[in-house]
Amino acid sequence: MCQSLSGLDDKAFIGEGGVVKDAAQWSRIMNSGQHNFPQDQLNKLMDKAGNEVPMLWLMHSRGYDLSSLRHRETEMERRLRLAEEALARSEQKRQALVEALSGRVAA
Repeated sequence: MCQSLSGLDDKAFIGEGGVVKDAAQWSRIMNSGQHNFPQDQLNKLMDKAGNEVPMLWLMHSRGYDLSSLRHRETEMERRLRLAEEALARSEQKRQALVEALSGRVAA
């Protein structure tokens, strides 16, 4: 399902830059059930496919409530959020000053 949702061909997951070494291994994983997906490549699979289906399936199968999950804020996202909050505060102060200087009362 992870690969299907990605819209990528099998070739994108095979060989250099892929998640398995050769087409035969990928075929055994995908079609016959003779081979299991290499767990150490799971993050690479999700990155390559651009979705989190394997992780969500595993969490659902373990009884987790998927609707309560949220992605953890990265350091860059935190910095951006703080900068945007500071900018909003500065804009509020500027607006209050403009209103005070023009004789209007700030709300």
